[in-house]
Amino acid sequence: MHLTEDDLKRAADLVYTQMPPTPQYAWPQLKARLGCDVWVKHENHTPTGAFKVRGGITFIDWLRRTHPDVPGICTATRGNHGQSQARAATAAGLRALVYVPHGNSVEKNASMRAFGAELVEHGHDFDTARVEAFRVAEEQGLAIVPPYHDELVRGVATYAYELFTAAPDLDTVYVPIGCGSGICGTILARDALGLKTEIVAVVAEGAPCARLSVEAGRLVETNSADTMADGMAVRVPVQAAFDVYSKGAARFVTVTDSEIMDAMRVLYEDTHNLAEGSGAAALAALMQEKDAMAGKKAGVILSGGNIDAGVFAGVLAG
Repeated sequence: MHLTEDDLKRAADLVYTQMPPTPQYAWPQLKARLGCDVWVKHENHTPTGAFKVRGGITFIDWLRRTHPDVPGICTATRGNHGQSQARAATAAGLRALVYVPHGNSVEKNASMRAFGAELVEHGHDFDTARVEAFRVAEEQGLAIVPPYHDELVRGVATYAYELFTAAPDLDTVYVPIGCGSGICGTILARDALGLKTEIVAVVAEGAPCARLSVEAGRLVETNSADTMADGMAVRVPVQAAFDVYSKGAARFVTVTDSEIMDAMRVLYEDTHNLAEGSGAAALAALMQEKDAMAGKKAGVILSGGNIDAGVFAGVLAG
């Protein structure tokens, strides 16, 4: 996949018909703590509280133009992708059938239903739910929304377009990785703008399939995806995403759940922003690389703030 600056502008114009750009702030408290400029891209400030909303807008627009007779969509999610697709599909008059694994976030489930999703629980993890969603979509004549698609990435890339337009001299941007739309959008936006910024992929220790795949030079599935960062809890990597991040990411940083929770507390203490596990992972990676980043300019993607109240209370309590 390749994006030009014109592609980004057109995608942004479409996204802005449904939401304003999100802010990016260089927080002085984080600079004092880490010894480098830290720009936080606040994707927790979207209409769904996460970056995925952008891809829902562009994907459903594309679907309505190219497949006008499709009655609805079917997809699998841990929450943020499902909110995005339910919101955009329902607004377009389409049915939105959304699969989640058993034990999924109670509050994300409630939010998806509020956005119009018909929610079905299936399987023990995201990848199991995804297989069932693909099967049912075929059976019922619904458009499958995969976790990674060019039209999703086109929308998601607009957050990086905003960040790089506001701060084109960033040395490094840290991006959490699940199936890969966020990091691929960031890489493609950087390349479209001709910037030299390093893009660092951040994986959870309990869900390292993307990192293992790059190390092996081929897709590597894992037997489990065990992390409190549900947006990063992926066992099965996506080839199209791998093709982008394996070439475009400077390196991978692996963060533990403990480091993620530390970063969640830091974000709340220093910026008074709520971050879910995936949303704090980028800062966790920067905190790990604090010494190497001294005096530089870093960007971190706060990809979402959708965390259950009880879980966050536990994190704040340590």
